[in-house]
Amino acid sequence: MSHPIPVLVIGGGMIVYDQILPSLYHLQRCQQVGEITIVAASSTRLRDLAGKHFLDSFPGQSFRAVPSLESAPSDRDDNRWRECISQFTPHGLVVVATPDETHYDMVRCALEHDQHVLCVKPLVHNYQQAEELGRLAHERGLLIVIEYHKRFDRRALEARKQYRLGHFGSFACGQARMIESYYYRSSNFQNWFTADKTDAFTYVGCHYVDMVYFITGLRPVEVSCRGVDRAFPNGKIASMWTNGRVIFENGALLTVNGGNGYPDMGAGPNDQGITMYCEGDNCGAIIEHNDQFRGVGHGYVTPVGGTYFRHVNPDYFRLVPWQGDGLKPVGYGFDSIANAVDAATAIGRLGDGHSDSQARDLRQAALAHIDQQGLLATPRNSFINELVIEAARKSIVRRGLPFAISYDPPRVTPLDVSSDPAC
Repeated sequence: MSHPIPVLVIGGGMIVYDQILPSLYHLQRCQQVGEITIVAASSTRLRDLAGKHFLDSFPGQSFRAVPSLESAPSDRDDNRWRECISQFTPHGLVVVATPDETHYDMVRCALEHDQHVLCVKPLVHNYQQAEELGRLAHERGLLIVIEYHKRFDRRALEARKQYRLGHFGSFACGQARMIESYYYRSSNFQNWFTADKTDAFTYVGCHYVDMVYFITGLRPVEVSCRGVDRAFPNGKIASMWTNGRVIFENGALLTVNGGNGYPDMGAGPNDQGITMYCEGDNCGAIIEHNDQFRGVGHGYVTPVGGTYFRHVNPDYFRLVPWQGDGLKPVGYGFDSIANAVDAATAIGRLGDGHSDSQARDLRQAALAHIDQQGLLATPRNSFINELVIEAARKSIVRRGLPFAISYDPPRVTPLDVSSDPAC
């Protein structure tokens, strides 16, 4: 490409290390991404991103670090990202890869400086903020993509196609789970995964609520959620385990279990998957995804991840040999990043050779097509997630009280179960 899009990444944590930076590096050597800048509060995480792992996999490539890699770890500034956005080339791509409570300010700042945005899920925790950001982006002809990477899992895409062709009938009842490793409790999670800011349902359950909506098109209409509080090693309290129930507009039920407690010595890094039972006119149907493995098991002569046997999911994200130097990323985690970069680049180019008003009209038409297509998650085609999260967060505080979701206008309200004659 003659004008690869420049990228500014805010944050340097696990998702940047595991998925975002490897994807951007490969897109950079394919000339789809230009200069990569990564800004963090201090140099600590940036040094990890500049380490041997990346030098071996992506020889000759690097990013511009803010602050510099030579700065002292004690040189901390939580607002460096603001200056970086203000100085960034318009119609670049800003990647927001930070804790949930920071997303709104960062995304809004990026939009106000005419930047396209890729944000890790969830976008925000309430509908009003999602609607506001979506409206601002549309007015300016800018793209917001929320990185719900399971939308690009080929199995989810196949299920979506077959469901919408009528081959599964109608979704009736299901269960989903995503239990992350116990060692997360000793990671940086203990500094932000606290009960006042997030919970296990919000962090991992939103993936599977989004998947049901992505596959079926059914909107959630009621949410209830209970949490189990536990203390991190630093003493901070988290809703470490959650059990949520989501009711969809056709009456279907989805139970979602989330948590940070999968055994570190277990056969895999987590336990996750979804089963959806469906009904036809005179028969049943099923969609079943076991996402912690894909029929792949490895037994090692030396332990990997603390264990000698491990189920492996090669479909999410792996660095594998290819015909070029180093390694290349494969999997739906990479596909998700690549599709967001492609879309931001294409929308940016629509302005070439046109007046500002003409460029805005063209970009808005392209954004409307992306919204309608529903593959990339945008504020306008995934806002059900913010409504579900808003309802779940309120429900946890009220010890599982159900909250209703309505859509005209979109809002969350508590259900008065005391007036139900069945109670």
